[in-house]
Amino acid sequence: MQDDYIIDMRHITKRFPGIVANDDVTLRVKKGEVFALLGENGAGKSTLMSVLFGMYQPDAGKIYLRGEEVKFGSSDDAVAAGIGMVHQHFKLVDNFTVAENIVMGVEPKKRLAGFLPCVDIKEANRRVKEISEQYGLAVNPTDMVGDLAVSQRQRVEILKMLYRNAEILIFDEPTAVLTPKEIEFLLDIIRGLRDQGKTIILITHKIEEIKKVADRCAILCRGKLVDVLDVASTSVQHMANFMVGREVKLETTKGEPHFGKEVLKVDHLTVRNADKFEVVQDVSLSIHEGEIFAVAGVAGNGQGELANTIAGMQDAYKGTVTLDGKDITSESVRNRIEDGVAYIPEDRQGMGVFMNLPLDENLALRRYYKEPFSKGGVLDHVKIREFADDLIERYDIRSGQGGRTITRSMSGGNQQKAIVAREIEQHARLLIFVQPTRGMDMGAIEHIHEQIIAERDRGAAVLLISLELDEVMQLADTIGVIYNGKLLKTAPASTMTSQEVGRYMMGVADND
Repeated sequence: MQDDYIIDMRHITKRFPGIVANDDVTLRVKKGEVFALLGENGAGKSTLMSVLFGMYQPDAGKIYLRGEEVKFGSSDDAVAAGIGMVHQHFKLVDNFTVAENIVMGVEPKKRLAGFLPCVDIKEANRRVKEISEQYGLAVNPTDMVGDLAVSQRQRVEILKMLYRNAEILIFDEPTAVLTPKEIEFLLDIIRGLRDQGKTIILITHKIEEIKKVADRCAILCRGKLVDVLDVASTSVQHMANFMVGREVKLETTKGEPHFGKEVLKVDHLTVRNADKFEVVQDVSLSIHEGEIFAVAGVAGNGQGELANTIAGMQDAYKGTVTLDGKDITSESVRNRIEDGVAYIPEDRQGMGVFMNLPLDENLALRRYYKEPFSKGGVLDHVKIREFADDLIERYDIRSGQGGRTITRSMSGGNQQKAIVAREIEQHARLLIFVQPTRGMDMGAIEHIHEQIIAERDRGAAVLLISLELDEVMQLADTIGVIYNGKLLKTAPASTMTSQEVGRYMMGVADND
């Protein structure tokens, strides 16, 4: 029946310069279900939900909420109508407490001396604690947001919606920055919200998570609605093929490794953070030509600092980093690039690209000062654009205005594709990949995995740092497991099971 649908979006079209983000999409969501929006990076998922949330106005189409037509002029209108949204990049104030962030704009008030209005922070703390306990979110209202882990910040965003009595909750790529354990906790939260009568819309490209938690799934491809499927009766392979528009390989295949000479040697490396705490402790490792060395570990165990130090973004406290026999421990980032180091960082927006530059200039960042992109100190923009056009086509980087697209306007997954393309095209001796497929759809993951293996097969040394244990097990020739800043175990990947690697990730060492 029509009354079953709490949301009814009819013939929604949304255009941006050079691209139709949503093309005549009709979508209906039932009250009390978990409804997943599945699609490749840039398929139009986030745009469609931003239209529902009042952040964009549709160029065509109508929206019905609980059977009544609505026109949201802003996200405040959507919130007032009972819709909440947790964005992929959180919108919190670090130097405010959890409760202060949650009640901001709708603060409980009291009067001092009977007439002076002020915020009733005691009541705010009480109410936030009550909602947190009701939904099993395990958040302390008096903690400073700046001190919280990523998963806890996400729970604060969920509490913001619940505090405002949201009946419909939209999650935009909620697991993109979470560890496997945190993902399971979040999925439990989503199930609990559904059980308490909330309607959930889950924007994602992770089919295995959809299978665990969603009731129905809509698949978008290049702005168009492909199909709406019953999750329980649809296979992962079928969803993947629909999403990408072709047959997708769910398993990565690679040949036997053929190691050459040593490319990278890290010797007794110790790294301190700003608080003088040793986040990397006496780490030694070696990577050869034709080898993928994967560092496995739970987030926050020093793997990010290890990669940054090898790439020159962070200083070593003790120990040495050697590339092809040359000590590069104290070299600048530019010199390391010239020596043959390519780096795909974990923080793609903070370290990987300049968000306000066009895509073509970001793609040329490693080479802009050399011929053919520069001669006599003058940039050749024609050559830069030709180079960018080639990479955009070969790496399937979705951008509305080609190389002139401002990078900030692209989806996170396509920003990541651009970074991977730029770094691989250096044909470096050493490639450092940190979380290379975070936030990527299955088609893009398949392509990046193929590129990593191709670099290994051409004789490059590859350092892969990933929180995805399946990714480590599929790609690695050698595995090093890091825990609390130390490499607890290093062994050929063929000799280790995922269960064994998982135990080391939790700090459980064997008898040897």
